[in-house]
Amino acid sequence: MTARTSLPRRAAAEIIGTAGLLVVVIGSGIKSAQLSADTGVALIANSLASAIGLGLIITLLGPLSGAHLNPVVTLTSWWARRTGGDGLSGRDALVYTASQTAGAISGAVLAEVMFGRTPGAFATQVRDGGNLLLGEVIATAGLVLVIQGLGRIGRPRLIPAAVAAYIAAAIWFTSSGSFANPAGTIGRSFSDSFTGIAPESLPGFVGAQLIGGVLGLALAGILYGSARTTRTVPAEIVPAATSPAMDKFETIG
Repeated sequence: MTARTSLPRRAAAEIIGTAGLLVVVIGSGIKSAQLSADTGVALIANSLASAIGLGLIITLLGPLSGAHLNPVVTLTSWWARRTGGDGLSGRDALVYTASQTAGAISGAVLAEVMFGRTPGAFATQVRDGGNLLLGEVIATAGLVLVIQGLGRIGRPRLIPAAVAAYIAAAIWFTSSGSFANPAGTIGRSFSDSFTGIAPESLPGFVGAQLIGGVLGLALAGILYGSARTTRTVPAEIVPAATSPAMDKFETIG
């Protein structure tokens, strides 16, 4: 279980997992754009590949690090500990966040190299405007609510599939395309492709994601109460999970 996994091993899992996620997201975006000039068809392929890859990564790496893959998820885990629940320490949260960011950049560069593109070129696709930032707030709040909600009602084994399904849907129903991940957003700025985002758009997107994380936590509290009141489930029956609330079930460091 993750409670017994060393921090270096958990950090390695976060680096590898986030890198893998960016390879899937960017790689499938490049491939779909190559195969179809129809943006809608390309987005269908990209969203399906991203969701499937995310679910598999969470399932595989969840028992090691919790498979956060996302600084917002990590920060909600840190906040849970700060408010008297179980979660990551400040030191662990910093290591997780740095690992996720390094992994995201590495994954973006790897995807570019894999498709024979020149690595290191920044994205030129500017994504700005209040409507897109609102989309990011909603996308991230929904992601946190899904994770927190399932954790607090004692159904962590549903999280890998639920998170994957949510991201697949949110790519379509949000105006921003549901980046919903500060590390992933930074990584995608290193790919001038279908899924890229120009560096000048990063502050707005990352800020919106952090606001969305706070909103998601607030909604979870309103709907399900404090994480401290969550019914405890024996650790031996709980598999991989990304939820910060799952720390008490020994699925997250």
